[in-house]
Amino acid sequence: MDLFIAKNVTKTFSNHRALDNVSIHVPEGSIFGLLGPNGAGKTTFIRIVNRILAPDSGELFLMGRPLSPSDISMIGYLPEERGLYKKMKVGEQALYLAQLKGLSHHDAQKRLSYWFEKFEIKTWWNRKVEELSKGMQQKVQFIITIIHEPKLLIFDEPFSGFDPINVNLLKEEILELKKKGATIIFSTHNMESVEELCDTIALIDNSKKILDGNVWEIKKTYKTNTFEVQFTKFEGDTRSFLPTAFEVLEQSPENEHFKAKIRIPAGATPNDLIREMLPHVMIQSVNEIIPSMNDIFIRTVTGQNPDTATSRNEHP
Repeated sequence: MDLFIAKNVTKTFSNHRALDNVSIHVPEGSIFGLLGPNGAGKTTFIRIVNRILAPDSGELFLMGRPLSPSDISMIGYLPEERGLYKKMKVGEQALYLAQLKGLSHHDAQKRLSYWFEKFEIKTWWNRKVEELSKGMQQKVQFIITIIHEPKLLIFDEPFSGFDPINVNLLKEEILELKKKGATIIFSTHNMESVEELCDTIALIDNSKKILDGNVWEIKKTYKTNTFEVQFTKFEGDTRSFLPTAFEVLEQSPENEHFKAKIRIPAGATPNDLIREMLPHVMIQSVNEIIPSMNDIFIRTVTGQNPDTATSRNEHP
C-alpha cells in the first residue's frame, strides 16, 4: 500500500518549468529516495508536499485521500536550510516547536528529555542555539522534526555538516524510525547513503522524472554481465590463461596473482567462463560487477558510462 502518492505534478516559475508532470508512489513503511542533480526540481517538489508551494496542476494523496491543510500535522519536514532561532535557548525553543506540532507541554517535555539524552545534548538545554556547533543544531532540528511521530517524514540532505560518527548515528535512527512504521522521503546527493537506506527511488532531472523503482531491481537492470575474476596461474603453464571466447576488459600486470575484468557474451554463463579458465589457472573468486547507484546516477543524468563499477556481489 502507498502512503503517499503524487500524480502529474507540474510547477512553473515565470519562464522556468521546475516540475514537469512528475508522479511518484511512496510505499507505506519504506524509505523513498528523491534524487537528482542541483536544480532538478527536488526542493520544489518537497515544498509542494509540505504545502509551502501550490502546484500548477496535479494531485497529491496521503493515506489514500487528497492531501489537505490539516494533514500537515502528520508530516515532519527537515529542510536542507536549518531554521532555528539563534537567540532562543535550546530547550525553550524545542518545547515551543513541539507544542506547535500538537503535543501537550507534559508530553513534549517527556519526549524531548528522552531524545536529548539519547543524542547526548541534555547539557545544552539552557544554552542559546547560537552557542551550539552546526552538528549540535542539526541534532536539535532532527529531534523537533520527529518529536510528534508523524506518518510521513521528509529529510532534505539530513547529513549535511555532520561528521562520520554522527552520520552513522542519524542513519541508525532513520532505520529505527522505519522499523517503527514511519514512511520516509529522503533527498540526498550521497549515493552511498541511498544504497544503505532506500528501498525505492525516483530520479528527477531537468524537472522530469527519468527513473524510478526498487533500488535492487534498478541495479540489476543496469548490469552489463561483467565479472571480476581473481586467480593464480599454474607454475610452468605457458599457454594463454585468459579466455579467448570472452571479452577481456581489463587485466592486472602479470605476477603471481592475477585479476581480470571479463564480460560474458549473451547466451553464455559464469560457469562457461570458469570451465574455460580452469585448465590453466587456480581460481580464487568470481564476482559479478553490479553498478552502484552513483554509477547509475551519472550514467542516467549525463549519458556517460563510469569506467568502473564500485559495488560487487560474489557469484556463488
